[in-house]
Amino acid sequence: MKTRTLFLILVLVAIGGFSALNWNAFLTPTSLNLGLAEVQAPLGLIMLGALVMVAAVFMVYILYLQTTVLLDTRQHTKELQSNRKLADQAEASRFTELRGFLEAELKRQLTQDAESRAAVVARIDQLERDLRTAVEQSGNSLAASLGELEDRLDRGNKDATHTLLA
Repeated sequence: MKTRTLFLILVLVAIGGFSALNWNAFLTPTSLNLGLAEVQAPLGLIMLGALVMVAAVFMVYILYLQTTVLLDTRQHTKELQSNRKLADQAEASRFTELRGFLEAELKRQLTQDAESRAAVVARIDQLERDLRTAVEQSGNSLAASLGELEDRLDRGNKDATHTLLA
């Protein structure tokens, strides 16, 4: 129990005890001036009735405040749920958008990778053809040089044989 509630209960019990102890004094009639007329009535009972009326008015006011707060809380809860739903939808939309972007980017990367791979393979094929051509040309040059050397050697042997024979 809250301290305010406990304090309020203690005050009401104290007033009830005070009223019970002094009940005869509360019922004693006195002369009361109402402004326009004078009346004979028990002052204590009137004051006790006024206290009860003020307490009833405060209770009604407290009930009104609690009802208002409850309705506001309910409205805020509904708004919060709708905002949470909107946020979840926006987040799902962002995830979908991100997934689409990542898929497009991955496709672009794969296409770029395939293109670069094809370019590298084409370049390697071209270099291989160039290398074969260079090797063939070197082989032909070497064969021509060897053939020329053999011809010189054969001519040199024929000339030497002719000079020996002669």
